Amino acid sequence: MFGRSRSWVGGQGKSKNIHSLDHLKYMYHVLTKNTTVTDHNRNLLVETIRSITEILIWGDQNDSSVFDFFLEKNMFAFFLNILRQKSGRYVCVQLLQTLNILFENISHETSLYYLLSNNHVNSIIVHKFDFSDEEIMAYYISFLKTLSLKLNNHTVHFFYNEHTNDFALYTEAIKFFNHPESMVRIAVRTITLNVYKVDNQHMLHYIRDKTAVPYFSNLVWFIGSHVIELDKCVQTDEEHKNRGKLSDLVAEHLDHLHYLNDILIINCEFLNDVLTDHLLNRLFLPLYVYSLVSPETRKINPQVSLYLLSQVFLIIHYQPLVNALADVIFNGDLSVFTPPTDVKRSERPPRVRRFVKPPESLERSLELSRHRGRKRTQKRPNYKNLGEEEDEERAGTASGGGGGEIEMVVMEKCKVSELTEQNITDEEKTAAATRTHTQRSRPFLDMVYSALDCADDDYHALFVLCLLYAVSHSKGGPWSLFTRLQLPVPDQERSSYSLVLVERLIRVMNQAAQPDGKVRLATLELSCLLLKQSVLSGSHCIIKDVHLACLEVRFPGEEIFLDMFEDEYRSMTNKPLNVEYLMMDASILLLPCGDVEKTRRAIRVFFMLRSLSLQLQGEPETQLPLTRPEDLIKTDDVLDLNNSDLIACMVVSKDGGQAQRFLAVDVYQMSLVEPETKRLGWGVVKFAGLLQDMQVSGVEDDSRALNIVIHKPSSNPHAKPLPILQANFIFADHIRCIIAKQRLAKGRIQARRMKMQRIAALLDLPVQPSATEVLGFGQTANASPSGLPFRFYEQSRRAPNDPTANRSVFASVDKVPGFAVAHCVSQHSPSPLSSPSPPSSGSGSTGRCDSVTASTISAQSPTGNTHTHTHTHTHTHTHTHTQKYADTDRVTSHSSLIITVEFQQKLTMRLSC
Repeated sequence: MFGRSRSWVGGQGKSKNIHSLDHLKYMYHVLTKNTTVTDHNRNLLVETIRSITEILIWGDQNDSSVFDFFLEKNMFAFFLNILRQKSGRYVCVQLLQTLNILFENISHETSLYYLLSNNHVNSIIVHKFDFSDEEIMAYYISFLKTLSLKLNNHTVHFFYNEHTNDFALYTEAIKFFNHPESMVRIAVRTITLNVYKVDNQHMLHYIRDKTAVPYFSNLVWFIGSHVIELDKCVQTDEEHKNRGKLSDLVAEHLDHLHYLNDILIINCEFLNDVLTDHLLNRLFLPLYVYSLVSPETRKINPQVSLYLLSQVFLIIHYQPLVNALADVIFNGDLSVFTPPTDVKRSERPPRVRRFVKPPESLERSLELSRHRGRKRTQKRPNYKNLGEEEDEERAGTASGGGGGEIEMVVMEKCKVSELTEQNITDEEKTAAATRTHTQRSRPFLDMVYSALDCADDDYHALFVLCLLYAVSHSKGGPWSLFTRLQLPVPDQERSSYSLVLVERLIRVMNQAAQPDGKVRLATLELSCLLLKQSVLSGSHCIIKDVHLACLEVRFPGEEIFLDMFEDEYRSMTNKPLNVEYLMMDASILLLPCGDVEKTRRAIRVFFMLRSLSLQLQGEPETQLPLTRPEDLIKTDDVLDLNNSDLIACMVVSKDGGQAQRFLAVDVYQMSLVEPETKRLGWGVVKFAGLLQDMQVSGVEDDSRALNIVIHKPSSNPHAKPLPILQANFIFADHIRCIIAKQRLAKGRIQARRMKMQRIAALLDLPVQPSATEVLGFGQTANASPSGLPFRFYEQSRRAPNDPTANRSVFASVDKVPGFAVAHCVSQHSPSPLSSPSPPSSGSGSTGRCDSVTASTISAQSPTGNTHTHTHTHTHTHTHTHTQKYADTDRVTSHSSLIITVEFQQKLTMRLSC
């Protein structure tokens, strides 16, 4: 729509140098010979205008005499003359396009003054183009935007005429504020902001007196109409078929709010007064706030109102507006909706607030304002002319008398209160005080608290929490009001908090932890954020013990899957909740359709509540993540491979590359190692990947090859896994290939089993004993961190020149060719806590391996490990190998821990609040 022609300059002159004054003179000669546009000379005139534009841009940078000649011959008049003829859309489009390019590329102020002189540009601005043509509309509004970018204290006089009170650039632009094309509306906003930024008092007073009221009143009605349409879209979108339209409407509302905030932060006081008055009295209070407590006459639903109010507080930072709006929501009562009846009869009745369509269109209002300005010079001290308010009230009464419009009195509480107190007796004051205490009950604040009930769903609760967060984090926030009401304010010292709010937040968390809870994760995370804001004061926590007790052990009773467990932890730590982005998502206005994935939800609930509990108690996180990156073998680590079992293989990557490597299998990882050339028995790690993320399969046509794929751990549960290694491993013979496949598969089972045991310890679950436990599983409750598997090779990585690095990272515990595990039997496990998985037949296990396994199993006693031997079932070491592998397969296929009845009873706690 805003594209340019590929060849916008083409000289028709006979001069050899088209960038010269001589060629401009020739172009002038062509214009004088073709003053009337015809079908025969239309193309010639267009190319002539393009050539003149190019010469002017060249002259701006190289030859000032070009502009002298242009001004002397009044060549701009030729452009205007061509426009005024019925030359057709082709000539109009090309002329607007070239003028836009000309003003974009002029850099010297003197050249700009030449072009703006003689008022020809204003004549082009007010020319009656055919705006039904999309291309003409696009180039016209783009031309106005380019001109607005040239506005400053010096150039504004070329556009604003103080004597005639005329400002065509501004008044013509704002007529398109509600144009159906979004690009046009955006351009209009840019133009108005560029105008408001010019510090010219005469021009700004003209805008305030002549255009502010009609423009802002029509703009507010336009925004409100979009809001009502948005609400209808939410209510009728039962199957989420209109999500695209809903997203567009939400994006439009966000654009409006950003535009309003941009106007307010320019900090033009009298314009801000007018805009704030219209936003409060004509939009936010009568349409947004009123809908919270008046189901009979509201125009939008409460959840939509809360959602939009949250956006208002997150985006608009003008303190008087934010404070006034927040004061009504959190401290106001129903009297704001009822006109006072106890004022003096001689007093003029207050002007009402309502969301009502302006009686006249913006274009008509601007036309009437221009005519009235020539006849009436007396102005009121504020922003309206005398008589305008009466006319507006009469128009409003005529249009809204039978329509049931929402009426609200102007907020002049102090004046009305003082006037009332002067005319009543002491007895009446006492009765009024009692009546005030019972009737003025902060209905909006009550609605906020009542909406936090998530017994059925969290539809309203999520938006209330968003509103509380938005108000407390607003840059122009009403912190004094929040402090008075003991509502959460970030980074503020306090000695108390709102018991009502905290108890409701804890109730939300309690409902989220239920197996059949309907609380969404965003609702829970927002509850955690607000709770921390409420009870964390500086560096210490002021939460009461009874509330802290309600937060502890509220963990989900669900099956926990290892992959989901680690994915969700990465997702929570890498992508914390961003409320600003959440409020830009239109989908939260729609109730979830379909079942929520219970396992992932349960895991995330556990993480959130655990993090909250630890933070409130001032304790560090010591058990998560399950695998710490700093404890893993990394590429280019130099390792001691003496006494390690390695198996040689050729690695053929997907792109055809080949490399000779040695395969080693550690507790958590598989590594590809290349021997160190300088020191015998040492090797350099060329690749290391987690066993739990590995997939191993045979190659159909080659019994000596394996296809191995290792995926990158992802924080997005819905993203497709990205492989970090995808290659064929070719071994010397099929026996080594089988051994490698068995050891990789077995290592994967063991690695996942170990992490499942760590999850069990993390959840304080009884660990089910099994003779197939791998090394490092059965940690006692008081086991030191050094005994955990990820510490096994912590000290083995050394620089190549470090003489102290003499420890073997791959010790022979299970002596099978091609398999290497951590050497930790004697150093990290002084007491035999667990046993390695039994070797499969045909695996090539040596007698040493069998003896280690036997000694480890026989050394275990029934009382050696409460975690291992305390369970609802009695397990012994007389299981057959078949039963052992059945247990392992069950753990592998389900990758889950079954929470016992006793543990579920342990977690069940009634909220004392």
